[in-house]
Parts: sequence; C-alpha cells; structure tokens
Amino acid sequence: MSAGVIRVLVVDDHPVVRAGLVGLLAAETDLVVVGEAGDGRQGVALAAELSPDVVLMDLRMPVLDGVGATTEIVGGPRATGPDRTGAPHVVVLTTYDTDGDILRAVEAGATGYLLKDTPRDELVAGVRAAARGETVLAPRVATRLVTSMRRGERLTDRESQVLALVSEGLSNAAIGRELYITEATVKTHLLRAFAKLDVDDRTHAVTVARQRGDLPST
Repeated sequence: MSAGVIRVLVVDDHPVVRAGLVGLLAAETDLVVVGEAGDGRQGVALAAELSPDVVLMDLRMPVLDGVGATTEIVGGPRATGPDRTGAPHVVVLTTYDTDGDILRAVEAGATGYLLKDTPRDELVAGVRAAARGETVLAPRVATRLVTSMRRGERLTDRESQVLALVSEGLSNAAIGRELYITEATVKTHLLRAFAKLDVDDRTHAVTVARQRGDLPST
C-alpha cells in the first residue's frame, strides 16, 4: 500500500459482475481498482504487471481457474524475492461454498474466501483486512472449514513444519522466510492447524500437537 491507498485487481469472467465490483470499490476513497481480468491467466499476468495489494478472485473461470491463478500469484516473483512478502493477498469471491472448493483455495494460498452474497460493507472491510494480511472468511465458510479440518485430524507436513517453527519462537514473518512462503500463507496453515487441534492460540497448538505426536517432545 502507498499513502494508505489499497490497490485492487478484480478477476471475474462475468463482465457485469466485474463492473459491479469496480463500481462498489470505486466509491471508497482508500480503494483503487488498478485492473480487471476476465480469466485466471490474464489475472496472473496483470498481477505481475500492476502489483496490486489485493486480488479479488473468482473461482470458476475459463483458461485458468481461480485456484490455479491463486497458486501462481502467491508463489510468483514478488513472493520469492529477498523478503518474500510482496505477493498480493488473494481473496476468493465466489458463489460456491463446498468443502472441496474452500480447501483447494486455502491450500493454494488464498488469504480470504468470501461469497458473492456478502453485504457491501463486509466485502469492503474484507478487502481492507486482507491488505493488512489478515485472514478473511465468510462466516459459513469458516464453519465449513473448521468442520472439515476436524474430520481430517492429522496435520499435514506443512502444518507440522509451521508449528515446529512456532515452537522455536519464530514469528509468522520469520516462518515465512524460512519456508519460502508468504506470511499470509503461514497464517492460513496456523488457522487450519488450530481447527484440527481444537485450540485457538499458538502456545496451546504446540502443546496439543506434541501430546498427539504431531511434533517431537522436548
């Protein structure tokens, strides 16, 4: 962000939806739409060219879908440079809220997952929160994500890696540098680990993971 202005790229294959989003965001003095894309491949190209702070990403599109585009944007050159903190934050904005869609988007590195029936004020607040690196989830998406994670209790290798580094006292930013991922992706892995472990903070997550054998005991 520069001078408090959040740069937004809108990626959606429906022109009417794009126009509506652009108009909605343009009404906010701290948000500026720097570009529009009609498919995921064009979205990836514009994200590299325009360096937005936030990408509002549709999920199901031609040429390259939202998950594929998110993967490329989050893992692109701005994410793999010396500080690896420059990649845009991707917020999926879709009509679909199935477990599979949500998990694929989260795994791809999306900072947020909102639905197209989200009230205007909540959408704008979500864009601002995402620009700060905060995880943004529609309430029923958060519920489905937590439920899904609890059904599959074992931590993934990446979640275990993140918690192991948490146990060593590393910050989210330091963990991101260590694992070559963005800080927002670290937060997403922590959110998923918290859900699986049924905890709500880092200290308890490490304790419970050790008790379960997901992390080595000290």
